[in-house]
Amino acid sequence: MRVAVGNDHAGYPLQAPLIELIKSSGHQVVNFGTNNEDPVDYPGFAAKVARAVRDGQADLGVIICGTGIGSSIAANKVEGVYCALCSDPYSARMARRHNNANVIALGARVLGPDLATDILRAFLESQPSNEPRHARRRQQVQQIETGNELAQE
Repeated sequence: MRVAVGNDHAGYPLQAPLIELIKSSGHQVVNFGTNNEDPVDYPGFAAKVARAVRDGQADLGVIICGTGIGSSIAANKVEGVYCALCSDPYSARMARRHNNANVIALGARVLGPDLATDILRAFLESQPSNEPRHARRRQQVQQIETGNELAQE
């Protein structure tokens, strides 16, 4: 599996441990992140990762900024990208299983390296569920994304 990684200066401290986890799990890394702590803007890094996932250059994406909030918002602007901001392993598993998230956002200023690697490991090891209820809900989200109206419940 190919995993795109992108980070701004705030996310740089988590870049190395997360890339090491990805590689040690047998996956390839496509690195779009900055390689130092000189200030840069996060939207461009998030967009590069999101587009790589959308275009098939990567199977999954990881974006890291200070809180993960801004990067997740930016990534979710790319059609076909479902980015989940996660702060615990359970949420990361459910983001993949229930929501078929294809990008995870992490906040380097709110997560330590051990917790961040646990969260990413959970994300990488999970697969989307084939249960009809989850597939139905994912389809409803896709309808919203493409501008199709959902029936009122």
